[in-house]
Amino acid sequence: MSDGAQTVEVIRQHLIDPEICIRCNTCEETCPVKAVTHDARNYVVDPAKCNSCNECIAPCPTGAIDNWRRVDRQKAYTLDEQLSWDSLPAQQETDAGAVADTPLEVVQFTAEATAGQGGTAVPPWSAAHPYTNLYTIGRPALATVTGNFRLTADGASSDIRHLVLDFGGAAFPVLEGQTIGIIPPGLDAAGKPHHVRLYSVASPREGERPRYNNLALTVKRVTEDHEGKPVLGVASNYLCDRAKGDRVQVVGPYGTTFLMPNHPRSSLLMVCTGTGSAPMRAMTERRRRRIALNEGGELMLFFGARSPDELPYCGPLLKLPKEFIDINFAFSRVQGDPKRYVQDRIRERGADVVRLLDDPDSYVYICGLKDMEHGVDQAFRDACRAHGADWDRRLPELRAQGRYHVETY
Repeated sequence: MSDGAQTVEVIRQHLIDPEICIRCNTCEETCPVKAVTHDARNYVVDPAKCNSCNECIAPCPTGAIDNWRRVDRQKAYTLDEQLSWDSLPAQQETDAGAVADTPLEVVQFTAEATAGQGGTAVPPWSAAHPYTNLYTIGRPALATVTGNFRLTADGASSDIRHLVLDFGGAAFPVLEGQTIGIIPPGLDAAGKPHHVRLYSVASPREGERPRYNNLALTVKRVTEDHEGKPVLGVASNYLCDRAKGDRVQVVGPYGTTFLMPNHPRSSLLMVCTGTGSAPMRAMTERRRRRIALNEGGELMLFFGARSPDELPYCGPLLKLPKEFIDINFAFSRVQGDPKRYVQDRIRERGADVVRLLDDPDSYVYICGLKDMEHGVDQAFRDACRAHGADWDRRLPELRAQGRYHVETY
């Protein structure tokens, strides 16, 4: 090596794109080494902690987490720098041979610098191609409210609404299982614009009304937190109060894996609670509109709520033919009846559940409050054990085959 030459170690630094990050906290919750942190402005990755395990890649709904830059390890972007960004910096050409202005004779690339950019969860092999990130916080779509209908009974404790948004001449293609983001107007307590809130699309790909450029959402008015303390959800109350003709700012769409299969004979095993019914409603309605095609495949739904009055879409579901969809309700607050949850119903229908899990053309979808996730997982394990199957072995196979999809919040 000649005098004055410098060896530079180049790494692939993991970064989060602030322009499409919706501040949902999924990456921070997922990161096993606690490398992700945030302030009121940005979510960021600590280069000193990140080990490129890619555990945070698949759960991110927007893909904001899947960004990388090759940098000199000694000049990696600091947390303070990342927290100040409004957009990602461009990839610097100096990485491969002219880092700073020093003469280079050898550039050492670490494993992180040359590794692949991580993977994403596998969608069903026959799913249609999803479009994502067509509209951003800096360039949102404007949609007009054309419908706002209360789904729960007037006396129910939950005010859940079915909203229809019309996009006019703006192209906003979505698939069943995708989500969109709503930008609430105004500022938070710190004087910053409110963060985007995500909502699953409740209508099939051709829209709430076919051949109209619209979609539907299922929105619950939030009036208390998970501990029961009074709090007004910013986006949910904003949406629930929208009247016909009001306009809202929309970003997205998001989601590349929680998608329904398109091939004939595919079966859907759906588990949901409350507004987690939105993607299930979209998938079921897609199948209902195509019922004359006789594509085959089963629909099995486990749907939980406190009571029938608290169950969105209860009436329309009850009108569907039993041969079209196998519905299993679970109510936890019906006077005089024992509490029943979706996991209880899964165990009761264990033989049919395991039969579907054994079918390579069946796909599992779970959506609802995060608290249900563990209970449903245990119910699948119990059902498998009771019917000669091994859930701990089966689950990785389902995921690898794009047959197991979870979206909880």
